[in-house]
Amino acid sequence: LRLLRALGLRSVMIVPITARGRTFGAITFAAAESGRLYGPTELAMAEDLARRASLAIENARLYREAQEANRLKDEFLATVSHELRTPLMAILGWTYLLRSGRPEQVARAAETIERNARAQARIIDDILDVSRIITGKLRLRLERVDLSDVVRAAVETVQPAARAKGITLELTLDADDAAITGDPGRLEQAVWNLLSN
Repeated sequence: LRLLRALGLRSVMIVPITARGRTFGAITFAAAESGRLYGPTELAMAEDLARRASLAIENARLYREAQEANRLKDEFLATVSHELRTPLMAILGWTYLLRSGRPEQVARAAETIERNARAQARIIDDILDVSRIITGKLRLRLERVDLSDVVRAAVETVQPAARAKGITLELTLDADDAAITGDPGRLEQAVWNLLSN
C-alpha cells in the first residue's frame, strides 16, 4: 500500500486473461500523474484487449499441440513402416529362394513365409485396434477365460519365430486356477505382443 501510494496512482484496472475457463494472467492499467480516472469505456477496451490476448495464447497452444501431434504421427508412421518392412523382407527373401529351385528349402521357406505373413497381419490388426480404440469402436467379447490357456496359445504362436531366431522360449505356468473375465483374442494378442517385443 505504501508503494502504491508513493506511485500516486489515481485509477487502476486489472483485467484477467482467460481461455478455456483458465486464467493465464492479467493485464494491469494504471493512471497516476495525469489524474485520469478509468470508466466503463476504458474497461470495455481493456476487456477486449484481454480477450484478444487470450485468443493469441489459445492459438499458440493449439499450434503447439498440432505440431506435437504431427511429430507423434511421423514417429508412429516410421515405426509402423519398420515393423511392416521386417516381415515383408523375410517373405521376399524366402520367395526368392523358392524361385531358385532348391527343393530342400521349400518346407522351410513356406513355414517362414507363412510365419512372417501372420506377423504382418497381426501388426496390421494392432494398428486397426488402435484406430478402433481412438474412435470408441473397439468391441470386446467378454467371457470367462483361463489365463494359462491364453498364455500357452500366445507362446505357441510365437514359438516358430523365436526358434528361427535361435531363441528358446520356456513356459512355466502356475497350476492354480487362473480364470478371469476378458476377451480371449485380445488377451492372447497382448501376450503375443509382449513376447514379440
